[in-house]
Amino acid sequence: MKRFALRTGVRWKISIAIAGVGALIAVALSLVVHNAARVSMLDNAREVQMERLLFAQRMYESSKPKEPKFGTKLNDPALPRQLDALMQEKRRGTFVQEHPDGAPDVWAAVPLGNGDVLSLHTRFADRSATIMKDLDQALVVGSVSVVFGGCALGVLIGGQLSRRLRKAATAAGKVAQGNTEVRVRDAIGGVVRDETDELARAVDALTDALNERIEAERRVTADIAHELRTPVTGLLTAAELLPPGRPTELVQDRARAMRTLVEDVLEVARLDSASERAELQELALGEFVSRRVAVMNPDAVVRVVHESWVNTDPRRLERILGNLLANAAKHGRPTVEVTVEGRVLRVRDHGPGFPEVLLREGPSRFRTGASDRAGHGHGLGLTIAAGQARVLGARLTFRNAAPEGTAPGTGGAIAVLWLPEHAPTATGSFPILQLPDGP
Repeated sequence: MKRFALRTGVRWKISIAIAGVGALIAVALSLVVHNAARVSMLDNAREVQMERLLFAQRMYESSKPKEPKFGTKLNDPALPRQLDALMQEKRRGTFVQEHPDGAPDVWAAVPLGNGDVLSLHTRFADRSATIMKDLDQALVVGSVSVVFGGCALGVLIGGQLSRRLRKAATAAGKVAQGNTEVRVRDAIGGVVRDETDELARAVDALTDALNERIEAERRVTADIAHELRTPVTGLLTAAELLPPGRPTELVQDRARAMRTLVEDVLEVARLDSASERAELQELALGEFVSRRVAVMNPDAVVRVVHESWVNTDPRRLERILGNLLANAAKHGRPTVEVTVEGRVLRVRDHGPGFPEVLLREGPSRFRTGASDRAGHGHGLGLTIAAGQARVLGARLTFRNAAPEGTAPGTGGAIAVLWLPEHAPTATGSFPILQLPDGP
């Protein structure tokens, strides 16, 4: 069962976190402020109510005849039982009687000397209720402002962190593509130092370590191949002096194969060192390919759809073409088709196609791909072709012609060489195009 993954950016995660914390704090503070204000106003109303009642008591006790005044009542049957209990203890007090559908009643009661109870109750002041309502509105507005402010702050902070992480990811991607000159720490920039810088330094350190290891392996490979060249050449020369016969032919064939392997390894080492430079010439691509294919593989079919003049290195282009034809002849099936269309060169066979690992990861030395190609080559032909294409500033891609769902071996492998419109300079870079000033 495939799990559903919700992808969100760091910016929005931080924004949601800050907004959530801000909302919780705003709600908590709003409740505290609301309750504190309400309690304070009710306490003040109870004090005012008691002062009114005491004043009414003095007026009641000094008047003749004795009559309750100022809205007070004598022995009010609606007196809350909490105040009634205080009156039995001969204690004065106040009480707030809540109503679910309106403002509360504020009660005050005092016991008289003759056993009667003088009480006063009024509704909570409308002005106080209005103040509480305005306070609640202000708290709501403040809470909403805090939440939106937190979101904005989260977007700002998260956006900066997200940009740094994206720059680091982009730089790391360039390093993964082979551009080892890129430094992740320099790519993210900024004056603030945080965990992103630690990640960038770790990636740069890893890149340096990998580069050192790759360079060491390249030097070892080149040194071994260079040391093997002399004895292999001597072996081939000695094999030429053997008397004619089948054993001699086998020895000479294996010696030639070993010399070819050593030369290929040396060429790969030179290409990996990025020291190779193209020697450019202007040539007609279709005519050039037709003449070379006629020599390398006379059985191949050449079609020139559209002729084009290109500025490239003919020796390296011939090397690429030869390796692609050799790969098609060795691993594919007849007929091999070569098509030239402008600056695009295609080589197709009708075999089982390229293995999935080559289509996914590209050519790799000493790896021939699928099991049906095992034992047929050392995997350096396409690696050299791809390296020579990089020197030319070209792009070499691989795909299979068989659509999905068809039987294996019915489509074939297609290698496509895309020659650039502007050839590389002698330093391996590309010239800057001068655009016209006018429209």
